[in-house]
Amino acid sequence: MTMKFRASVALLSLAALSLSACGSTNSNSSGEEVTLKLAMVDNTTSNYYKGAQAIAEEVEKATDGKVKINVVAGGALGDERGTVEMAMNGDLDIATAANPVVTNWIPEMKILDQAFLWDNAQQAHAAVDGEVGKLIEEKAKGLGLHVLGYMESGFRNVFSKNPIEKIEDFKGVKIRTMQNEYHMGAFESFGAMPVAMPAGDQFTALQQGTIDAAENATSNMLVNKFYEVIKNHTTTNHAFVYILVMMSDKAWKKIPEDLREPVAKAIEQGAKRQREFLVEANEEAATKLKDLGVKFHEVDRASLKKKYEELAASKGWTFDPTWQSAVDSALQK
Repeated sequence: MTMKFRASVALLSLAALSLSACGSTNSNSSGEEVTLKLAMVDNTTSNYYKGAQAIAEEVEKATDGKVKINVVAGGALGDERGTVEMAMNGDLDIATAANPVVTNWIPEMKILDQAFLWDNAQQAHAAVDGEVGKLIEEKAKGLGLHVLGYMESGFRNVFSKNPIEKIEDFKGVKIRTMQNEYHMGAFESFGAMPVAMPAGDQFTALQQGTIDAAENATSNMLVNKFYEVIKNHTTTNHAFVYILVMMSDKAWKKIPEDLREPVAKAIEQGAKRQREFLVEANEEAATKLKDLGVKFHEVDRASLKKKYEELAASKGWTFDPTWQSAVDSALQK
């Protein structure tokens, strides 16, 4: 073997080793863009979609376009529970789901499902932006998920066939709620008859009289056109719902290490922008609903809260002491 030939073999071997090393790193280490898919059940006209788009904008800006997020809305990739499971298995990059759904895997989070837990949005935000959020994020890591932001549908109110202006008006009212023992317990304590059913069935059920009322964020009454069949809105602020933004560990590892912190901060910032969009959507909805003939009513929230707390005490509902301490801290805000 000649010296020239040996030199050629050595060069080829070095090239092969170099290629092998490149192949063993993240595919984006060579500067390729990382594109992630975010799934949500809400449609493209919702403030939630606007919030998801804000997340995508913040991430692209923070990474100079090196990381991008495509938002897939309208439940095209499945319902909330299904998409969370997909993210846990690494089959979806980013899932979004309400906290009552996530309690299926993090039961300690049930503490956030309680009715009348928060008196205002500042307390609710202090919880997930502080100690409660840290507890959630630690538990989620054990499931292969990175909770990076908290959007929300916020406080929920009541939409009804007949006016509800005092607690006695709830007696015998068939109201649709989520399948949630605390939300259902609240309406039971008021004398109503809570009925759990899929969100998509509400309009027909209201139209046919199967139920007399529903409950959600004010903007939901407008978006789902409930005003076509019922004309009363009562401000109860009986429950607060978060929408968690959860990235799979597989997707997290696709992001170059030096970009992970910027991506996390960008998602957090985008989620906080959604909270502002929700406030705007609720205010705009209230104006439009009034123009459409919907009557807005107030009710003594303190009397509702008292009835719920009496029922909660009778059922002996208690929560993990560490989580309770974190919630108590947020209540001081």
